[in-house]
Amino acid sequence: MLKRASLLLGLLTLAGCEEPVTLAKVCKETPGFCFDLNKDSHCKDERAEVILKRYSEYKEPTDENKYQLLKEFETYNQCITLAAKIEHIKLKAKKTSRIDGQLTSIKEMTRLYQDTIDTNHPGLLYYHWSRNNNQGALNKLLAIEDDPSVTQSAEMQFFLASYYIKFDDEKTIDLLYKTLELNQKGRIPNPEVYTSLISLFYKHDKYKHAYIFSKVAQMSGIENIDLFEIEQELLSTGKNLSGLDSLAEQTYQQVLEGEFVSPREF
Repeated sequence: MLKRASLLLGLLTLAGCEEPVTLAKVCKETPGFCFDLNKDSHCKDERAEVILKRYSEYKEPTDENKYQLLKEFETYNQCITLAAKIEHIKLKAKKTSRIDGQLTSIKEMTRLYQDTIDTNHPGLLYYHWSRNNNQGALNKLLAIEDDPSVTQSAEMQFFLASYYIKFDDEKTIDLLYKTLELNQKGRIPNPEVYTSLISLFYKHDKYKHAYIFSKVAQMSGIENIDLFEIEQELLSTGKNLSGLDSLAEQTYQQVLEGEFVSPREF
């Protein structure tokens, strides 16, 4: 929320800069970073993020800045692609502007992929594999999965979990636990962390664990969590649901406070 609020004010302090840089300043200094995106109010926050990240990459074209820009362009592309399908009866130019933004995002994502084809950056390696099916990138990522750049990143632990979930349930659970352990205070983890844990625990008849993380998922705002079958399994063995509810609340608070500790067991 704080991040979005700062965008609404049009102000963000770029990493490595002593003075805050406004969107207006970026657009004045480097108008090309703004004019080839949509001009209307659709995808306002996503557009602002792209502009600021473009400026960062322009100032420091590191793999990390390219990675952050790639992620923002992907988010912007998803938003503006939907917006481009919306017909504006009175002003056709607005739809054209959205299509321009859509085309720009595709062009820039292609450029970033090409610029980083030989990267060793874990996030970029994951993107090259997951988006372009680059097996070489996957092999490089797996070769550094014990590196601190991977083991100390909640994002990378989740990315690895999305790979291992296809064939190694135990390792996937460990990685998902580690993702929660590394979650920063005040941040809500990717909903798939919880839904994956629920599915895996239910698959292996770990109904207590499945129940706890189902409740945590609900507390995190995830909808369509069906507890009926899990509850029936627990009640049939005489489990106390109120006690599990307390554990779920405790787990939820630990994750939000950045204090979750993985039980490291399957």
